[in-house]
Amino acid sequence: MRKLTRSNEHFKKALSKLPLGVASNFRYWGDEQTIYVDHGKGGRMWDIDGNEYIDYRLGYGPIILGYADERVDAAAREGMNVGGVFALATEREYEVAARISKMVPAAELVRFSNSGTEAVMAAMRVARAFTGKDGHVFMEGGYHGMSNVVMWAREFDDWRPGQPEPPIEPYGEGIPAVTRQLFHLVPMNDANALEDLLRKKQNEISSFVMEPIMGNCCAIAADAQYMKDVREICDRYDVLLIIDEVKTGFRVAKGGVQELYGVKADLCTFAKAIANGYPLSVVAGREDIMRRIGDGVAHGGTFTAHGVALAAAAKTLEILDETSALADIEAYGLKLQDGLSKILAERDIAHSYTGAPALMGLFFAEQPPADYREWVHSDYEFYDTLAPALHDEGVLVEPDSREPWFLCESHNVECLAETLDKFERAVDITLPKLKAIRTGTSQ
Repeated sequence: MRKLTRSNEHFKKALSKLPLGVASNFRYWGDEQTIYVDHGKGGRMWDIDGNEYIDYRLGYGPIILGYADERVDAAAREGMNVGGVFALATEREYEVAARISKMVPAAELVRFSNSGTEAVMAAMRVARAFTGKDGHVFMEGGYHGMSNVVMWAREFDDWRPGQPEPPIEPYGEGIPAVTRQLFHLVPMNDANALEDLLRKKQNEISSFVMEPIMGNCCAIAADAQYMKDVREICDRYDVLLIIDEVKTGFRVAKGGVQELYGVKADLCTFAKAIANGYPLSVVAGREDIMRRIGDGVAHGGTFTAHGVALAAAAKTLEILDETSALADIEAYGLKLQDGLSKILAERDIAHSYTGAPALMGLFFAEQPPADYREWVHSDYEFYDTLAPALHDEGVLVEPDSREPWFLCESHNVECLAETLDKFERAVDITLPKLKAIRTGTSQ
């Protein structure tokens, strides 16, 4: 049985110096469930209690090749020899930008940042400057970082179809109320809702910021026709289309989610998988739009385009662009889905998958939700009960059912066989436990 003795002891110590005992709210899983990592290698991770996990979280997606990938880490060490940051440019900035432009046709010009939050902030600033309008439209259930303007949402837990839409509320405390006027929401896969909003507020809206595969909502995906309609609507109403590829970029395809849908963004953002875990992000887009940077728009940062992160990105993108890594990840994902389906079908458990094999949602219903509203009112109790059982078996998935499973190149045939074996045991543990929960009886 898995034990977290040392993690629990460390949590009590860490709590004295860190709110919630961690450096990010999302790393806190409870006073007795929070895990502290010892190290990772390939597709596996070990905690400080010595528990080994096949990891399908992968840091929320940055690890595309595997932890401590020797090729990338060797490149990063060479990057250390450059000397870090100088408040001056290096030649490698062009090298990485050129590779990105080659892989993503919409990325005609590129600027670097450090995090996905920063990249999205920059994209919205450029959009406001280019259009002369301050507002933005977002998709319900989307996630675009931690900046003030994007931290608003509707709460649908008590809402039912036919009722008035719930108000847009801040996501947590400390969000300036004044930013609410810049924020507008529409459901996913409803082009009419987007057009209705833009028809009324065209003169206020600079951009539609969206994830065609929602990286923080069970990988729910847009319909192909919806994406085609969105592109046409944005053009017709002079609104820029910002596709947030912080999670999908260089993961679901070489050209990201835009390649999958055959759609070009006006501006797009990347982070996560771009450097296999080293901190780097990108805002990119049409040349005429991006040229506003430096011509009225301020953009920069002390650690932007750090030599180590750039070197790691150069090697990571080279591997993704010139080898079969992404095809291999997709093949693994399809085999994983097939194996999971056999286990669940043998037990008459309805299920479906969302997203892409490299970033997939597992949903316990015959049809997955089409948008965030459907997800809120779906039954995710099975997943919520299954996840801790998987952890005890040594398969690390996000305990929150909104987060998809992430795959990497290092997930191999041994990982697959072990995952399926442990998944089957976890399901058989979950079924009677869930029955006891629902009937109010003890096991």
